[in-house]
Amino acid sequence: MRRKHFEVGETAVTILGKPAFFDVAEESIFRSRDIIQRFIHREPLFGVTLEPYQPPSDAPPLIRRMCDAAAMAGVGPMAAVAGTIAERAVLDMRGAGAEQAVVDNGGDIAFLLRERVTVAIYGGEEFRGLGFQMAPREGVFGMCTSSAAIGPSLSLGTADVATVISPNVALADACATRLGNLVTDPSDDVLSAAVAGVTAIPGVEGALVVAGGKIALKGALPELIKVPDYPSKVTKIELMHQCHY
Repeated sequence: MRRKHFEVGETAVTILGKPAFFDVAEESIFRSRDIIQRFIHREPLFGVTLEPYQPPSDAPPLIRRMCDAAAMAGVGPMAAVAGTIAERAVLDMRGAGAEQAVVDNGGDIAFLLRERVTVAIYGGEEFRGLGFQMAPREGVFGMCTSSAAIGPSLSLGTADVATVISPNVALADACATRLGNLVTDPSDDVLSAAVAGVTAIPGVEGALVVAGGKIALKGALPELIKVPDYPSKVTKIELMHQCHY
């Protein structure tokens, strides 16, 4: 796969796939951003609430998908924004004929895989060198990561890394925020309860959380492997770091 990185506003995206589909992904991302920005202008509460939001009946499908995912996770709809945008981009790449595509929107990643890819998890200087071997599977799926320590996303907890796997990328994103919020301290009981609570949400396949040098995981997760450190491949704007390949 070839790689392309681009930034627009607060969005930092790395696209992996055949170059013929890069424009499809970029156009999809710009289109999704426009839909969301227009809806926020119309419904300002949507853009700031930390609680589930009931969209009006005429809300665009992209907005409804964010709201549905957020309601399942018990968070605000913007908690699902990056994963929803990445998911839509990969779906559009698939619709254009792509058979292998990855869109990483600042650590919230949508996959369409015919071949394995390795995704390293970056949690700052205290947590690096560990990653997932992502195996091919049917359909589009997601791995999304939230952090209280790294990146601009809002987290109400203290997790260095909160990662969720789901075939619904919007849900993975919302639940990663939920997982991070549940980690109020790095005690074993809190970490275990956090991953148990998130994996109980229908549609969540697995969850991993890192805090205070401890790791807790639950559910069906890809194979964990040791990975080399490639700081130049971290998808970021300035100091934003989440995942890299």
